[in-house]
Amino acid sequence: MDLILFGPPGAGKGTQAEFIVETLNIPAISTGEMLRAAVKENTQLGIQAKEVMMSGGLVPDDMVLGIVSERIKKPDCSGGFVLDGFPRTVAQAEALSLMLSGLGRTISSVLSLEVDAEEVVGRLSGRRSCSKCAKGYHIAFAPSLKYGVCDSCGAELVQRADDQEDTVLSRLLVYRQQTEPLKDYYKSKGLLCSIVGTGSIAEIQQRIAVALGFARD
Repeated sequence: MDLILFGPPGAGKGTQAEFIVETLNIPAISTGEMLRAAVKENTQLGIQAKEVMMSGGLVPDDMVLGIVSERIKKPDCSGGFVLDGFPRTVAQAEALSLMLSGLGRTISSVLSLEVDAEEVVGRLSGRRSCSKCAKGYHIAFAPSLKYGVCDSCGAELVQRADDQEDTVLSRLLVYRQQTEPLKDYYKSKGLLCSIVGTGSIAEIQQRIAVALGFARD
């Protein structure tokens, strides 16, 4: 299966991508990982991307698409992949479709984890990490024994800047603006599967399994 996975910050996308990877034995790949790999491997596109990134510019769509193509051609993607972070625009989605068609492939399904803003804010704004050992906590789901103090080393627990409520809401707004047109695009193609992203991890995994046709009893 060639899959695309959408999900807002805090939706648990990484956890669910791992479940899909383990179940279907296909790699989860992201544009960030692919760019870093291409640069490290010193491919022609990697060299070009490195020059752009070092100058502070944004890697253009055609270059990202080329790197995606390079990654998908690797043997571990022969049985499929889970694509995260690309496409981000309808133009990129159309270009991706053309590229895959040239490889004799097509997107099987687009999974969209749906979590409302209030839930996301609660998940992210409650996260804390130790200022010394970086151990993670959550004030509601995984609190420390003593409020604001790390169980392991006794150092102060802090909140990351990008987990503050105003920042989370801004990140959500950007996500919605980017993905809504894409969701409409893939819905029109009959590829979009909206997955309720609340409940236990197992419950969400079961919904994904049903959507992809490998549900287990």
